[in-house]
Order: sequence, then structure tokens, then C-alpha cells
Amino acid sequence: MLSSSSSSMIRRVVPFLTTRIRQNYRLLNSSASSALSQSQSQSLSQVEALDSVVMTENCVRRIKELQTGEHKEKMLRLSVEAGGCSGFQYEFSLDDKTNSDDRIFERDGVKLVVDNISFDFVKGATVDYVEELIRSAFQVSTNPSAVGGCSCKSSFMVKL
Repeated sequence: MLSSSSSSMIRRVVPFLTTRIRQNYRLLNSSASSALSQSQSQSLSQVEALDSVVMTENCVRRIKELQTGEHKEKMLRLSVEAGGCSGFQYEFSLDDKTNSDDRIFERDGVKLVVDNISFDFVKGATVDYVEELIRSAFQVSTNPSAVGGCSCKSSFMVKL
């Protein structure tokens, strides 16, 4: 049995603890709901980013340079071919036509064209134009679908 002093101590502590528990419950619920809404908005922007191919400023600038003096608008075409030292390789070309299965991504008036089959391999990728001592070329600088590749970044292995 409880002594009267223990009983009176419990009567004084219980309201305090009950209040603290309710405050913590409200605090946890409000922070969880704000964290959930924040993570939902972040995941939505990540889904949008993963459903496109992004061009860097260097890429856009170089395509604009290549278009000067051309009588027809040229688009950068990115395709994925079997081969290369890692299994698949990126192919870049300038094109003035689109096909019915192409996806077109645009930035600052410059267009990047990717066919549907290749798009599955480059979703969420970033295309850059890099000038190095040994070469200057368009390259895929980041690709969430790739797990590895060669050092020249022209070929890659696909996540399974």
C-alpha cells in the first residue's frame, strides 16, 4: 500500500505529467504534419526533376554558338546505344527534325531531344558541355540511372 505522503506526491505530479504529455503530443503532431507536407513537396520536385533531362548553362551556351550562322534551328539529340567500355554509351548529334516518339526539353530557347527508349536510361540526367585539354564535348555529367562508367563519361552501366 501507498503511504499518505506518496499518495499526495502522486496527486501533485500527475496533473503536471499529464499536461507535459499533451504538450508533447501536440508538438509532435504539428511537427510531423509540417515535416510530411515538406517532404511531399520535396518529393514532388524530385519526381519532376527525375522525369526530365536538364541542360547546364555551358550546354545551352555552346548550342547557341553552334546555331549562329545556321539557317535552320538545330537541336541537340541525346541517344543511348549499346556498346562502349561499360555497356551503354551516350551519342550526341545536332538535328533539325523531331520524331513522334521524341521528348523535347527546353531551356533558354535551346532544345534537347531524347527518344523514348533512350529516355528510360537518362531520366533525371544533366547534360553539360565540357572543355578540357584533350577534348571539348557534350557529356552527361550526372545520371541517376547509371551505377558506373568510364572515366571519359561517354559510357555507363545501368542500375538493375
